[in-house]
Amino acid sequence: MTKPAIREAIVVEGRYDKNKLSQLIDALILVTNGFQLYHDASIRRTILQAAERTGIIIFTDSDASGFQIRSCIKSFVPQELIKHAYIPDIHGKEKRKASPGKEGKLGVEGMNSDVILHALRSSGATFLENPTGYSSFEEVYPLNSDNSSPITVADLYAVGMTGYPDSKEKRIRFLREQGLPERLGTQAAASALSRILSKEAFFASVQKFFSTPEFSGPAETAADEIQKQFLKTKE
Repeated sequence: MTKPAIREAIVVEGRYDKNKLSQLIDALILVTNGFQLYHDASIRRTILQAAERTGIIIFTDSDASGFQIRSCIKSFVPQELIKHAYIPDIHGKEKRKASPGKEGKLGVEGMNSDVILHALRSSGATFLENPTGYSSFEEVYPLNSDNSSPITVADLYAVGMTGYPDSKEKRIRFLREQGLPERLGTQAAASALSRILSKEAFFASVQKFFSTPEFSGPAETAADEIQKQFLKTKE
């Protein structure tokens, strides 16, 4: 099958992430080399130039380091030129590693192909016309096409996900269920949720999720199985 083409440049942390994405999509993929972009002006300049030409999609890991790198890029690239792709918090380790990372979460390279493609589509990536690769995927994983009434911080407040003592815990649980990283703040969470849920679907999902018993969590389940379960919720 022909690889789907994406207009925006995609920024990842390392060469293994780049190798993984290169197998799945046709796009310019830039590497920060971890925290090296803090010290190397040429890396920052290349990212900024790509953003000015086509826009960029930041696709870093969902751990603390990934969010630090994401914040660094946001500090020198105008916000209107950035889209954000997020992977779910899934515990495990990549096959090439002897032990898990500091937080025990899989990075971009550890995600299966469908999770990565879903994350890119959820970011609002511009998929160029490619009937053999993209259209079939869009049919399987439709997104919220009506963004005229996006989810707001006020909506999060209305369902108790901000402004209350237990709001953070409640928000984290719901973000995990939607395949989004737990480190998203209220504004980022509202924006990310708007990409995948209409306002009506959001309130319905919240009501359904918090009326069911709390699930045991990803740490007790094999990483591959968790990814399959996550994708089933998007069918």
